[in-house]
Amino acid sequence: MPTRSPSSKKAAGAAKKEGLEAALESADMLRRHMRIIVDLGRLASQQLDLNRFLGQAVVQVARAVEIKHVKILQYRRQTGDLLQVAGIGWKEGVVGTATFSTALRSPAGRAYQTGEPVVITDTSNTAEFTISPVLKEHGIVSLANVPILVDGAAWGVLEVDSSTPRDFSADTLNFMTAAAATIGTVIRRFQTAEREAEAIATASREAQQRHELLAEMQHRVKNNFQIILSMIALQRRRIDEEPARRVLDHVANRINAISLAHDQLNPTQGFSKNTRLIDLSAYLRALCSNIEQQLENITIEVQADEIELLIDRAVPVGLIVNETITNSAKHAFGAEGGAITVRLVTGVGVGEARLTVSDNGQGIDPSRPQGSGTRLIASLAAQVGGQVEQESSKKGTTTTVQFPIIT
Repeated sequence: MPTRSPSSKKAAGAAKKEGLEAALESADMLRRHMRIIVDLGRLASQQLDLNRFLGQAVVQVARAVEIKHVKILQYRRQTGDLLQVAGIGWKEGVVGTATFSTALRSPAGRAYQTGEPVVITDTSNTAEFTISPVLKEHGIVSLANVPILVDGAAWGVLEVDSSTPRDFSADTLNFMTAAAATIGTVIRRFQTAEREAEAIATASREAQQRHELLAEMQHRVKNNFQIILSMIALQRRRIDEEPARRVLDHVANRINAISLAHDQLNPTQGFSKNTRLIDLSAYLRALCSNIEQQLENITIEVQADEIELLIDRAVPVGLIVNETITNSAKHAFGAEGGAITVRLVTGVGVGEARLTVSDNGQGIDPSRPQGSGTRLIASLAAQVGGQVEQESSKKGTTTTVQFPIIT
């Protein structure tokens, strides 16, 4: 059996030692890469603005690959180039101003265009690529690029640049790819936040436009009501017959009740709300206050739960109140006057409300034929899916309408 010479044994021992040292060095590098990836993950979870995060990210990448020059490039659609938005090791003024071509002869451009890593071990001996003047100015001789992807599309490039010859290993490229993925995740989060902020701003602008439109519509509607009421007042002055004047008064009161409902529309409601909703309780209080000012020796008390209705349903309810109070004021009281109570109660039955208008007058004379006001109240109640009930005695009259709440 042949024996090894002392020199061959020594060479084998040296090779074994070199292999062990290389393995230990590789293990140390992998541990360092893993530690830096964890640090990047912690940075990604912090509430940093994007520029600050990118600035911290290049520092961590430089620590991991033990290279002084690292940069992040972002593609700009409007100019078709890659702008250096973050970096470490570069001369003052480079970050934020230096640009790089997206052409395939540009190392960064090829990584961006192909979505694959690009490695150059000797920038002075490569006919395939055109080296940027920025790299030459900093004495870069070796470099590696990996794309930064956001939702599968290239956003930019992560590049490490060495001023000494460097043969980038597969482990280094794997680390850079993982780091670029973390950076891409953070960029996507910021892009999502920007889109959400833009959507909110757009919605706010739309809400403002709706507010202005509704305010203008309310103004025009109010003007139209005023014109109609002015025409009625003019006609009333020209008529001498009292019955005809009373008819015009009733018509004017009904128009005024509708006008008050439009006044209750709230143009400041958010864009997601129905701007045709009105606060029914506020509407009834305003309506009753307006009617009370026209009556002598008659008080009107309003007790109303909070409820919102579409104006198309609130107007009939308001007209019911207007007609019922008008009937009481006309027929229930003598010269001494009296009191009327308007109550609106929610939570009645399943999704229903109850409106009652009560007076403490002399009651309805059974011999008196049913007037047009009573028939109008029944018709208005039907419009909101309600039914009218009326009780009367010498102690007063109560009119009740129970109707479904539909908003």
